Amino acid sequence: MSAHTDDRSAAPPPAGARRPRRSAVRFEPLRDLRQYLDLLRRQHELAEIDVPVNPDEELAEIHRRVIAVGGPALLFRRVRGSPYPVATNLFGTARRVELAFGNRPFEFIEQAARLARDLAPPFLPRLWRGRRLIGRRYELGERRCRQGPVCEVEEDPRLTELPMLKCWPEDGGAFLTLPLVLTHGPVDGRPNLGMYRMQRYDDRTTGMHWQIGKGGGAFITTRPNSAANPCR
Repeated sequence: MSAHTDDRSAAPPPAGARRPRRSAVRFEPLRDLRQYLDLLRRQHELAEIDVPVNPDEELAEIHRRVIAVGGPALLFRRVRGSPYPVATNLFGTARRVELAFGNRPFEFIEQAARLARDLAPPFLPRLWRGRRLIGRRYELGERRCRQGPVCEVEEDPRLTELPMLKCWPEDGGAFLTLPLVLTHGPVDGRPNLGMYRMQRYDDRTTGMHWQIGKGGGAFITTRPNSAANPCR
């Protein structure tokens, strides 16, 4: 289980601050979050908290103070009111991002930026020189599989057991701040996978926070959206 808080209190970097240099980290392909946490332990990049912590503001405040000083990833093992642990600050530094994903994201972004500059105007010979990078674009996305850990447990949802965080005193309740929300449009069933803050109401119900003009929010305001032909 991982949770993230939106850090509205973090100060911007000082003027003229340099981007941190990348460290030489050997990349190990990771299958799941457990492997990543084991890797962080070996690299001394994980602090494990065994005392009880309240998910109502206390956990988020500890997270904010640690991330503000460039501290380690955090694993809270005893979250009050929940049987599940909470991991935060997993990708809070460039080094931890590199441990998780290797150099490929950095290299891809740098090469894509360079390609966009070199392809102006986009003559055919220039496009041909960039074919390998363009081809790598299609390596991204979903992968279909018949089984996985997510399929091992089938039970009714009990959202009140999840260690969802209340991050700020004036928040309306506990939120999932970075959930994956799958919606299908009411016209053609076109899917959209986005991240929208979800507020927990009870064991089976959440409220959704999304901008009207983006993804799932646009589906909700589409005219054919009705009881007979709803957004799903």
